[in-house]
Amino acid sequence: MIRDWKYPLPMRRTTKHAAAKRRGVTAVEFAMVSPIVFMMFFAAFEFCRVAMIRHTADNAVYEGARRGIIPGASANDARNQAEFVLNTIGVNSANITVTPATINKETPDVTVRVRIPLDGNSFIPLRFFGGQSVDREITMHREGVL
Repeated sequence: MIRDWKYPLPMRRTTKHAAAKRRGVTAVEFAMVSPIVFMMFFAAFEFCRVAMIRHTADNAVYEGARRGIIPGASANDARNQAEFVLNTIGVNSANITVTPATINKETPDVTVRVRIPLDGNSFIPLRFFGGQSVDREITMHREGVL
């Protein structure tokens, strides 16, 4: 007899014993795969945090130098502006250096350096970037100086 393919073949019934065996296999698969999946998730989270810190450090040195080149500004103004930008994402223990330490009318350039240690700025205990830091620097010519 030739079977008409319009109608599906009858499905096999599973017994309770077979379902119980499959449930055990699922638990073993989950136990083996879940640590890998969670590690990849946390690694991606860590890499995104470092990228966010790098971009914020770029913005902080730019904004700090921009504040420092304005006539009448001081090195403290530049440092405070860079610190304000870094605080927007909660960066801890950043080292901000403004050169020269005293800005006056004759100062031709202002340099702002930021060093952010990644050890104290991670959200999770995985340390892909342990012992490393983000270093950024920019030098701008002061306005009104010939």
